[in-house]
Amino acid sequence: MKNTRILLAAACLLSAVSAQWLETTIELPGDSRPWALCYNSQDNKVYCANRGSGSVTVIDGATNAIVATVTAADSPNALCYNPTDNKVYCANASLDSVVTIISGASDSVIATDTAGNTPYALCYNPTNNRVYCSNRGSHEVTAIDGATDSVVRTIRVRDLPFSVCCNPGENKVYCAAYTPNNVTVIYCADDTAYVNLDVGSHPWVVCYNSTDNKVYSANAWGNSVTIIDCAPDSVIRTVAAGNTPQALCYNPTDDKVYCANHGSNNVTIIDGAGDSVIATVSAGYMPTAISYEPLLDKVYCSSEGTEDVTVIDGATNSVLTSIVVGSGPRAFCHNPVQNRIYVANEYSNTISVIRDSLPVGVKESLKPQASNRKLEPTIIRGVLPLPRGASTSWLLDAAGHSVASLHAGANDVSHLAPGVYFICAEPLAVPFRKILIIR
Repeated sequence: MKNTRILLAAACLLSAVSAQWLETTIELPGDSRPWALCYNSQDNKVYCANRGSGSVTVIDGATNAIVATVTAADSPNALCYNPTDNKVYCANASLDSVVTIISGASDSVIATDTAGNTPYALCYNPTNNRVYCSNRGSHEVTAIDGATDSVVRTIRVRDLPFSVCCNPGENKVYCAAYTPNNVTVIYCADDTAYVNLDVGSHPWVVCYNSTDNKVYSANAWGNSVTIIDCAPDSVIRTVAAGNTPQALCYNPTDDKVYCANHGSNNVTIIDGAGDSVIATVSAGYMPTAISYEPLLDKVYCSSEGTEDVTVIDGATNSVLTSIVVGSGPRAFCHNPVQNRIYVANEYSNTISVIRDSLPVGVKESLKPQASNRKLEPTIIRGVLPLPRGASTSWLLDAAGHSVASLHAGANDVSHLAPGVYFICAEPLAVPFRKILIIR
């Protein structure tokens, strides 16, 4: 079995009150139209796909400085990160029909793969180290090998596949097909589409609930969210949302799913265990994107029609504040090292950087602190030990989503897929800890 690496970083999670503020604004060229974001957890970088200029901007996560601009193809539409091979994938929704593969170490293009017509969305499956690209124009999903950068299969799905998400535990990918009102389930062991599930009208986006092993489909014309049980791949139920739901995210700390409703200017909150709507909170005008920040249990929702980001408390379902960013905010990513949220603002050609304060009594420097200690990996085999007396903590994946709670003593992590993870714990003991997991 191939060796895999897991990077763990400890970060504070204290119960004191914190506040968010706009730390800085990163200016991009006037034709950029920033459209999508992703985070490189190995090198602490943020990547921004610029739909207008056919490029990807690379930002240093510590300094917020632009360190590179990488030429992609026309209309970059989506990004995803492969932590196993330290690569960034860019789907270009143009007639070129290509996926650009970028080295995370050198920030240079290392391959260009031909996909189907109009590559539109991406997801990474750490279980088989492949990237899946939904091609809206040709009704296919392209599977790309992460090690060789080659297309290994083209999978026929239903019409207009708008979104994909991965269930790494069962080695499956779920694809939302917009016009036939289906979610196609792809079995990644042989990359075969083996079932189509009927959901609500015009599914727009899907997301995965790792705690309850469920997938959620936001149905744009049905004003609803369909809940799928991944074990038998059957629909549990469809619950009412607001008008034109367009974005989803999962909060594993509180086991909740958030649905941004573009037409009704609010967010529907669904209980992950009970499969019921537990709250609806107001957001700004025309919510377009939504993202979970696990370190302090907050949800960020952008408003395409304004210049605002609404911040929601994950525990209480209450709106904490609204932060003015650039014009047309449409994408987020989270930098867990500095606890920053990056916002791509399409119309103002900027990236806003939102920072969350540490609790009272903890001082944080914006300047990276040098260390004279060499960080060597610890080799483990399926069990992550924490010292006696350690408080409850959480294991986060590379996107900042919690995948497991941890406790003092031995923690079984053998069920987790290979990849980059972070420990979020209190008190802060070690700034970084890298471990090499061999399976």
